[in-house]
Order: sequence, then C-alpha cells, then structure tokens
Amino acid sequence: MSRNHQIPRILIAGTHSGCGKTTIARGLMQTFTSQGLVVQPFKVGPDFIDPTHHTAICGRNSRTLDPFMMGEEGVMETFVHASGGADIAVIEGVMGMFDGLDGTLKASTAHVADILDTPVILIVDVKGMSRSANAIVNGFAGSPGGERIAGVIFNRLGSDHHRTLIERSAGRNILGWMKRRPGLEVKSRHLGLFMASEVDKDTAAGEAVSEDCDTGAILEIASNTSPLPVPEPLPGVTGERPVIGVARDEAFCFYYQDNLDLLVASGAELVFFSPIHDHLPETDAIYLGGGYPELHAGALEASPATIAIAAIADQGMPIYAECGGLLFLTRGILTDREYRMAGVLPACAEMTGSVQALGYSSGRGSSKNSYITPGMKIKGHEFHYSQIECMPDARFIIELSRGKGISGCRDGLSEHETTGSYTHSYFTREFSVSFVNAARKYKRQ
Repeated sequence: MSRNHQIPRILIAGTHSGCGKTTIARGLMQTFTSQGLVVQPFKVGPDFIDPTHHTAICGRNSRTLDPFMMGEEGVMETFVHASGGADIAVIEGVMGMFDGLDGTLKASTAHVADILDTPVILIVDVKGMSRSANAIVNGFAGSPGGERIAGVIFNRLGSDHHRTLIERSAGRNILGWMKRRPGLEVKSRHLGLFMASEVDKDTAAGEAVSEDCDTGAILEIASNTSPLPVPEPLPGVTGERPVIGVARDEAFCFYYQDNLDLLVASGAELVFFSPIHDHLPETDAIYLGGGYPELHAGALEASPATIAIAAIADQGMPIYAECGGLLFLTRGILTDREYRMAGVLPACAEMTGSVQALGYSSGRGSSKNSYITPGMKIKGHEFHYSQIECMPDARFIIELSRGKGISGCRDGLSEHETTGSYTHSYFTREFSVSFVNAARKYKRQ
C-alpha cells in the first residue's frame, strides 16, 4: 500500500438499536444525492437489508464493513476500492456505537471508525428525557473511541420547549434536532426491514434531515479527514470463464456484493436468474443466497427451475447454498403446510415462531467436496427462524468453532457436489477460487 487517497467520509453511530440511525443515514444519503453529490454507502456489520435501501438511494452498491468477517485489512480494502469516484462516503453503524463481539469493541461501529480514521455523528433518541441526553453524550464521548464523536443529532424531539431543556446543559457540537415524525421508519418483519424493492420510494427521511440537520456542517466534517492508503488490486485471472448462476429474486436476495465481485475476480462469469420466474439458464455452477423462500414456497414448488436444479445436482454440478438457499435444497419446507422443494439434500425444513440462531459463525472444512476442502476457513453469520431435520445418513463438511450450524455445531450439509449451510459466508479468496475452479472442471466435463 504505497498510494494515498482522500475520501470525505462520515459514520452514523447510535446509542442503541432503534435510536434512529438508519432513518438519519438514509436521510443524509437522500439529501446529498439530491444536491448532486455522488454518495458511496456502507453498512457496519452483517446486514443484507439496510444496504438495499442505501443502494436504491445512492445508485451505487452499498458495501458491508465487518472486521470479524473481513479482517481490518479487508475493511480498508473494501472501503477504499468501493469509494472510488464518490464525492462522499456515508457509513451506517450497527447497534450501539461500542457494541462489539462478546462484549468487546471488536467488530463494533467504534472499531470501524478507528480502522478508517473516520469522524462519527452520534444519534441520541431523546424521547422521555432532557438533561439526561447530554449525560449520555458525555458518557459516550468519554469512553475509549468516543474521541471520534464530531457531533450529535438528537432524534425524536417532542417540542421547542423540549429542545430548550436539552440545550441548557449541552456541551457538544449539535448538528441536528430531529422532530418526531411518525412514518419515517421502514416496515419490518421477522428478519428485519422490508427490502428496498418491496417498499415505495420515499424521500421523507431526506426532507426531514434537510429541515432539521445542519447538512453543511456535516459535509465540512466529512471533508476534514485524512487520506487513506490505496490497496493493490487483486491479480486478474486469464483463461476460460465458467458461468455461475446466481439466484436473485424476491425469494433469494441476501448477497454481499464483495462475494459476487470476488467470484468475478476469481475467473467466473455471473448470470442472474429467478428460481421463481425463470427456467434454469445454462451454467457450470449455482450459488443460492439467503432470503425468504418460506414466503414464496408455493411458487418455488411449482417452478420448473426447482426440478431442473434437482436434476443437475444429481449430475454433479457444484452448487453452494446459504440459509434460505439451504431450505430450498431440502425435501420440503413446513410453513402453513408442507411445500415440496428441490430435494437435493437429505433433510426437511420447518419454520419456527422464534429466532433459532443469531450471531457470528466461524469454522473449517472437515471433509472434502469439489470446492470445500479440509481446513478451509469459513466465516460469516447466522440469522434464521427455521430448523432442519436431517436424515440419518446426512453428511456435514464444515465443523464450527463458533455458531450453531445445522446440527451440533456442524454445518455444510452435503450431497453430490452440493453444499447447503446456515452460515451466510463472507467469501475468502481461497473459497472463491476453489468454487470457480470446481465450476471450470464441471464445464470441461
């Protein structure tokens, strides 16, 4: 890393989940794009849903920044490469500013701010308090990492009098007084917010931020940042490019853009298709991401692509599936009734009324298939409201040191050259190259 690049940037942190940082981050993105700025969005932590809203607003793919899954160097590489050509980067934090792995700062919003040397705007929900709001700000500012707090936005202000009560003891740079406005939040369901494609385009958050926040001062803070080192690009790959079919529709919609980019950088050509609406295209491998197959189980049961995927799996095509993709590859999903699925993996899935796993996962390959080898590192996260009942002859090829997996800390249910995992993986270069090579080998056969 020899070159440096100046990237104006700001990180929106919160005191806790639900304090309004998502709404305000969206509002700032809308405001800056409406001013003609090119905004590069980011999200701290393993989140697939908030980035869809960022992407819809900014017209640039929102990227994940997660030190646990990516490492500190990976966070820097993704941030610098993705910010090329942007006027400003807006990073939305996760949970409370200091909430990290196992009660530490690791993988927290504060950790990312430190890696990227980025000023922080702290969002404080002041509903039901006045002077106490400033005590919270002072406590955050006095904690390790709190010195990066460059300003505060007070959210859900009740009235002008409420503001006066807070101002009397305020000692920090106040950048906004966001009034209570019902309806700014995006609707939620069991896995989080609705995806951007499922809600109408709404500029209300941007209008509220423009009215209630000093966006000029925020831009000035973002511009007063130090240059960052520019990582070297990944080496190019020559030779034949196998085609990997990526399932992408309303049932399969959870993907890290970095994973897709890494597959391309490793030598693949990607073709996107809908298992609900399309016939299966000609491919040399298939990647089935997470999403909501349980909400579209009837359509998947009737889809010709479901039958086609089962047939090519029997022929040994490499298939990799995560969470929702795993459910789709079982014999059936039990929701309001049992729906037949692809039947590739020797198991059945059942939706549950409560979360079954939530958190980071980490493990290694324990048994070989065409693209996951013994000792290969797997890192990611789990979040699902389902459980898998496996047949007695089920074979697992990933042993987890962290996380629940499918059964007894075992993940990677495997049959033929198909593997389904509850872990939403952040791909390593080793995995990506191995998967692409398996597709290339299948193509030659």
